[in-house]
This record gives sequence, structure tokens and C-alpha cells, in this order.
Amino acid sequence: MVLEDGFVLRGSAYAATGRTVGEIVFSTGMTGYQETLTDPSYHRQIVVMTAPHVGNTGVNDEDPESSRIWVAGYVVRDAARRASNWRSVRELEDELADQGVVGICDVDTRALTRHLRERGVMRAGIFSGDALPAGAANLGDQAVEVLLDVVRESPHMTGADLAREVSTDEAYVVEPTGEFAGKEPVATVVAVDLGIKARTPEQLAARGVRVHVVPQSSSLSDVLALEPDGVFFSNGPGDPGAATHEVELLRGVLDARLPFFGICFGNQLLGRALGYGTYKLAYGHRGVNQPILDRTTGKVEITAHNHGFAVDAPIDAPSVAPYDGGRYGRVEVSHVNLNDQVVEGLRALDVPAFSVQYHPEAASGPHDAEHLFDRFVRLMRERTTTTEGEAR
Repeated sequence: MVLEDGFVLRGSAYAATGRTVGEIVFSTGMTGYQETLTDPSYHRQIVVMTAPHVGNTGVNDEDPESSRIWVAGYVVRDAARRASNWRSVRELEDELADQGVVGICDVDTRALTRHLRERGVMRAGIFSGDALPAGAANLGDQAVEVLLDVVRESPHMTGADLAREVSTDEAYVVEPTGEFAGKEPVATVVAVDLGIKARTPEQLAARGVRVHVVPQSSSLSDVLALEPDGVFFSNGPGDPGAATHEVELLRGVLDARLPFFGICFGNQLLGRALGYGTYKLAYGHRGVNQPILDRTTGKVEITAHNHGFAVDAPIDAPSVAPYDGGRYGRVEVSHVNLNDQVVEGLRALDVPAFSVQYHPEAASGPHDAEHLFDRFVRLMRERTTTTEGEAR
């Protein structure tokens, strides 16, 4: 494995052999590797697992968050020799190999993670089998330079417009479930798929919401034609600064005064729609153990994250959204990360919109932030009640 700054690690081939390049990031989750692998937000990224033992529980057909594995490459320290779990139906390495994911094991992931924390995430490549040039077995200078050239010619994540590459091609509907199954929905939501995880519409459906999941390319007229009570923007990969279509769509939603809820990439897009900037973090937040202060409740929640960009907004007091001379009124930072004070949520005070930078759908956990879906349902009901009252 070769990083663009010349850092080299030698290990054993894991899963598929060959060559892969991408932005290398680390995930601090001790569990949930299957949900991580199938999260579209990891598109074009090589994921390093900080947990030393990976593959112990195999894979199953219930936990995937999408129809395929999205990571560009996979780095583990000690790969399980065999799975041992009552839910397992296949070995993790076999699943990765079947989907062509090139990986590496038997490397010092602690040293690698420390390197990325100090230097920041960067481009990297994993090379094995026929992808290794002559002399690579001894890691000679000439061989390393060949591999470095491959890595340094790969695209940067900054400026990458990737949501269109992971979004659904066709719209589909998730109907209410559980006690709400077969009944009239309590609300109708249009969820714009920017890399959505399956657990997200399931959370809304469990609360009686009918969810229309639509492609990233959907227009405002496409959204309004479904007569939604609210609009949801999902997580997803790439640089929010390149997502011009999505930002314009979101401004149309805000102008229509439709209740809006965004998570992860959706939070960054709300920030940009309101006129705030976004920036790339040194190494991002990825894992299921990030402590977040919810300023609305005063509670600290342990939350699941996967993001390398963040919103640049004032955290000390509400501010007027900069876009178009304050067109959307006042905005407050509703959530902050207690590790580094990064903005983790926004709440508009004059339009019905809020967002968070993490994954409240809790796949693979924790469950502290699931109540945000209830908050969204309440926001839609309040608007419906107000609209009906004005009509009378």
C-alpha cells in the first residue's frame, strides 16, 4: 500500500487482488463493518478499520445498507480466518472478492491511522498480484516511484461531484410499516437519494410516513408533483461545493416553505443553500462513537458519522443566513462535536428546516439520535395544522 506522501506499508493480499486507488480514510467503529462497506458515502474511498479483528461475524443478507459494497479498497490488521456468528451466511473476504474489492491485511493499522491523523487523509493505492511492477517484492525505490505515480494521478476528493454516481436510477416508494401498515400515512416525504442508506426510509416508514425515494437528478417540479408534506436529503459522497444542482433544488424547497430534514451530505447542502461555506476536514469523522451536544435538548449523544467535509457557520450565536441578503432568515448551530467543536447540525429559525451532520438512522448504531425522525414528523404535522387553520 502506497500513500501519496510516500508512506509505504507491506502486507498480505486480502479479498480481490489487483490495483485500486482512492482517498484513504479510517473508521473507528468496533462493529458494523458490513454497514460501513455498503454505505454509498464511502464511494471512491479506501477504508482503514481501526478495530484490529475484522470479519469475525461474517456477512449476512439483512444488514447491507445498499445493493453493493461501495468502498474502493479495504485495509485490516487481523483478518478473521473464519466467521463465527449465528447470523453469518458468508465469509467477509469472499464477499469482498466476489465484488472485486481489492484489500490488504497484516499491516499496522494503528501506525497508519496515526499517520493520517497527523498528515490528514490523502490519496492512496493498494497493489497486489499482477498489479505489482517488477521489483515491488523488495519495495525498491524504482518500484515505489511507479506506484506513487499511479496514486498521484488519481482524482482528488475536493471538487468531486459523486452523488449522481450512487443515486437510484428510478424512483421507488417505501410504505408505512408496523402498526401503520395498510393505513393512510401520517405524512408523505420525498427523500432525495444522494447515497441513501436503506435504514433511513425504514425509520420514517416505521413512524407512519410514506417515503418517495427519488433520484439525485430530480427537479423541483418532480418533487412538488408528489405533493409532499416534507423533503429529506440523504447522506452521500463527494464535495458539497460541487453539488450545484442539489443546492438549487434545496433552495426551491426552502422557498416553498416545505419542512426539510437533511443528514450528513444533506446537512452540508443545507449550509450551502443558506449561504454558508463548507470546508474539508483534516481527517474527518468516521465511526459510531462521536460525542455530539444537541443544544436543543442539552443532551450529549453518541452518534455514527461518515464525513470529510463540514459547514462553516458561527457556533456562538444565531446568525442571518448570508444567501441573497438574508432571504431565509436566522439560523442557529444546533449541534456541535465535543471533540473538535465542528458544526454538526443547523436549525433555521424562520423557515421549517433543520439538519444534522451524522447518521440518526443508527445503522449499525448507536440509537441516541433516532428521535430526530420524530422531530421531523412533528415539524410536518405542525405545518399541516397551520395550513389547515389558515384555510379555514
